Amino acid sequence: MKKILVTGADGFIGSHLVEILLKKKYDVRALVFYNSQNNWGWLEENNSNKKLKVISGDVRDPHQCKEITQGIDCVINLAALIAIPYSYKAPSSYISTNVMGTLNLCKASIENNVKRFIQISTSEVYGTAKYVPIDEKHPLKAQSPYSASKISSDAIAYSFYSSFNLNLSIARPFNTFGPRQSARAIIPTIITQALSNKKKIYLGDLSPTRDFTYVEDTCEGIIEIMNSKKTIGKTVNIGSNTEINIKSLVKLIKSYTKKDFKVIEQIKRKRPKKSEVFRLRCDNTLLKRLTNYKSKLDFKQGLKKTIDWFQIKENLKKYKSDIYNI
Repeated sequence: MKKILVTGADGFIGSHLVEILLKKKYDVRALVFYNSQNNWGWLEENNSNKKLKVISGDVRDPHQCKEITQGIDCVINLAALIAIPYSYKAPSSYISTNVMGTLNLCKASIENNVKRFIQISTSEVYGTAKYVPIDEKHPLKAQSPYSASKISSDAIAYSFYSSFNLNLSIARPFNTFGPRQSARAIIPTIITQALSNKKKIYLGDLSPTRDFTYVEDTCEGIIEIMNSKKTIGKTVNIGSNTEINIKSLVKLIKSYTKKDFKVIEQIKRKRPKKSEVFRLRCDNTLLKRLTNYKSKLDFKQGLKKTIDWFQIKENLKKYKSDIYNI
């Protein structure tokens, strides 16, 4: 496979994935969300690469999905609304983008004889762990409108494998982190407030645990899944099989940034009690068995690289640490 369509390419994981694919000499067609400023988001720095073609558009439009999948070997679908707090405010938009967008891309891929389709899922679909580590057989539980939309979009994608022989794999990353991540995620939330010299930083619940994977490792996992015939028709977790609670994460970031601050748990930053996912830890056995995946950075190494990126003034300026980003 040489020609790859990456949707959601202007976002956090998407932009990193595009960069890695280009380094591996793939031809990349990148779909970014249309805006009147013709802004490519995090892809702006790659606008001179001859193997990259950027298209502005929207996966909610079936006609455009048919057009952009023409001549493509593999679709990697990262286009999604992902902020959990915002899904409480605007749940319908999550259905139209995450579910209908996936449907449009799958249908277009069948019509254009696309060889491979990689649906990007999320560990949020598992809900709070019933057992750890969480393997791909773990029950699914929709604890937020976001997770409900991703369960639905994964199911739509899988139905095209079952019904229309679409060569589908569902890649299910656990919590990805790294440079460029939105401040709605916990690690950038802590780092941006700390580096802005806040004496008090505001967070939600400190008790949940997460399995964090550095963004480049997540991207390598996606590419490995794409290149393995053994993953066709399967859901494959991407994670580290480790976990850390938010309270311990705060202490680690405080140590690495050498910043002194007090943590305030803020009610508006907490999920509704029945919606909080309290524990996530990945079983990555299947990923390692079906692919050649190997992690390049452990959590602490990735965290240090992430902090180094945020410490660059031009990067930190892009974040509004005084505003709670839902």
